[in-house]
Order: sequence, then structure tokens, then C-alpha cells
Amino acid sequence: MCMKQYKIKYFCIQNKKNNLRKMKKLILSLLAVGAIVSCNKVGNNEYVIEGNGNGLKDGLNVYLQQQDSTGAVVYLDTVQIAKGKFTFEGKLIEPTLSFIEIDSSNNKIPFILEEGKITIAVNKDTIYKSIVGGTYSNEQLVIYAKSTEKIQEKIRKFQETNMSKIQTAQMTNDTVTMNALTKEYQVFQNEFKDVSLKHVEDHPKSYISLLFIRQFLNDPSFDLARATKMYENLDPVLKNTKEGKSIKKDLDGVKTAEKKNDSSATAVEVGTVAPDFSALSPEGKEISLKNSMGKLSLIDFWASWCGPCRKENPNVVALYKDFHAKGLNIIGVSLDEKADKWKEAIAKDQLTWTHISNLKSWEDPIAKRYFVDGIPATFLLDEKGVVIARDLRGDALRAKVASILK
Repeated sequence: MCMKQYKIKYFCIQNKKNNLRKMKKLILSLLAVGAIVSCNKVGNNEYVIEGNGNGLKDGLNVYLQQQDSTGAVVYLDTVQIAKGKFTFEGKLIEPTLSFIEIDSSNNKIPFILEEGKITIAVNKDTIYKSIVGGTYSNEQLVIYAKSTEKIQEKIRKFQETNMSKIQTAQMTNDTVTMNALTKEYQVFQNEFKDVSLKHVEDHPKSYISLLFIRQFLNDPSFDLARATKMYENLDPVLKNTKEGKSIKKDLDGVKTAEKKNDSSATAVEVGTVAPDFSALSPEGKEISLKNSMGKLSLIDFWASWCGPCRKENPNVVALYKDFHAKGLNIIGVSLDEKADKWKEAIAKDQLTWTHISNLKSWEDPIAKRYFVDGIPATFLLDEKGVVIARDLRGDALRAKVASILK
């Protein structure tokens, strides 16, 4: 789930369809790095990235990249390898998560672009094993990675042992087996979470602490008081970054929403009747839930800027294609603020079902009434409007819909 999400490559128990995606992307993407200490000085608000690797072919392009709020890749600079080395130099306003990509490689090297000299020893055969270091946050990233090596080994063994079971369960829609494997895998996720929480609390100057707080906010079970305390303990430099200010805004928004919630309003849980609502469609027509329901209805809270929402959309498109004729209706409730971005995402992702939005982001009254504080969020309703499932995605959602509309 997300208030704002990075899309980063990660390890998971998955086949090519990326099913069973329980492990958080950000945490796992930051594990495959090591450290090299550098003492060279660089000017204020300047960075130097020095990369080298035995066997790197001269003339290959090397790309310095970041991601925008939708997860789209933004290219900051391009250089070529010469004598097995490459160098980037530039100025920056604040630290940020960035990536190095080399021609002919299918993987990116994650690191923190921050003031100072950053060193990258490229492993040309296994890119994710490249060694990054030289600055404080990158060295802390390495320390964190080393502290999770035992958990990573457990994951590797779990994958080797259970991959055939996972594939068979997916092909046969064996939700019992999938749920059991997911529960077992959740243990590893909880271990990662505990290590990450400790890192944040012990390293208030580390930029990855800021990124981990963002991940905790995207978890529907996060402890608001603990997240607030972790944020307040961060170094002021981190709080003043774009990401730091965004987290502060989201924390304040959740607190405000909690205070404004009508105490007489009940949570929309399984077994309760979904409250009716209405808003404008992209064409300006007022549409209500009541008039959009089918034999089975899915309320899908999402936004164009939400990376996990956009990644889940192909699954929902396939679901709608397979089951709409059998009685499945979907109404998408967007937490966008800009109509053009909302409409563009609907067209690009080919979302052919009903859509509405108040264009008020987290101040959306529908989201507040449904107590939605993270997206994507879904509510599955029967033909009488009773909630029969919440927050199902991917295979779990398909299995539930299929069991009802078979």
C-alpha cells in the first residue's frame, strides 16, 4: 500500500507473473550492496561517483537515474566506460535514492546520491552484488544489508524448497496452499521490518532511515505514534528534504483525519453494508456506488501517482476482462488532485470500468468515510452491497471473484 511509493527491483517468491508479492520492495532492493570507504573531499553540495570493474567493456554507456513520483525513470546523466572505469560529477540540492544502469545489463545498482565521493565496484557478472560506499548513508546501507544476510539466506532456501509448490498452486488456483506459503513468508517480512525499525531508531542521520519510515507509513498496520516519534528524532537535514517534508505532511494528514472522523461513523469492515457515495466521472457526470453495482462489485481506491496501484492495474484489467460479463463491476475512486494526470493514467493503463474522483487527494470524503489511509485499497461487495472481502489483490482477489462467479 502507499501514500507514495518507489518502484524498485526486489527478491520475492514469484514466477514470471510476480505472484505472492509480500516482501516490501524498498527494503529488499537495498540489501545487495557492500562498502568501500573513501576519505577524499568533495565541495559543498557536490558529488563525485567513481565506478570501476574488471572486464567492463570500454564504450558502454552508463546511466545515472532516479524515479519520479509515478515510478517513471528519469535520466540525470550519461557517461561511457573508459579503461574499465566511469565517473559522474555534479551538484545536488539534497540526498535522494538513485540508480546506476550499464548498457546490456538488466539490473540497476541502487545507492544514495548525496554530497561526497561515492565509490562503486561493479560486479559485471552479477550486477546486484556490486559494492557501493564512500559516504555516510551508503555505508549505513551496507551495514544494514550485512545485518540481514541471515534473513536473505532463509529466503533463498524457502524459494528453492517451495518454488514448485508455488507454481502448482498458482496454476490450480489452490488458495489454501498459497495462503499457507504466504503466511510462512510473512515471518521473513516481519524479521526485515524489525531490523529496519532498529536501523531507523539507531541511525537518525541515515537517508535510508527516511525511506524506511515511508515504507512503514505504507503499511496499513503501522503504529502512528511510533512512526511520528521516529520522524521527530531524524536529523533536521533529512526532515528538510523533499521526502522528509512529504512524510511530515502525510503524518499530519493522518492525525487530522483521525480527529475529524465522526465518532458515530463505523468502520467499513467485512459483514457491514458499504456506504453509498457519489462523485464526478472524467466526463463530468455524477455517478454513485448504488447505480454502479453488479452481481459482484469492487471498489478500488487508487491514484495515478501511486506506484503499487499502477503495478496492480494490469491484474485488475485482466480480472475485469474475464469476469465483467459474469457480473463483476468495478468503480475506481481516485485520490488524484490533477484531472489531466488522472485521465492520462486511466487511458494509459486501459482501465475501462467506471471511475470517479473528487480530486482532493487524501482529503477525499469517500476515502475518509471508508477509513482509507493507504492505497491501493479495495472493498469487494455482494449484490446487496455487503462487504465480503477487503484489500485483496492479485491471485487472492481473482480466486475470491472466481469462487463467487464461477
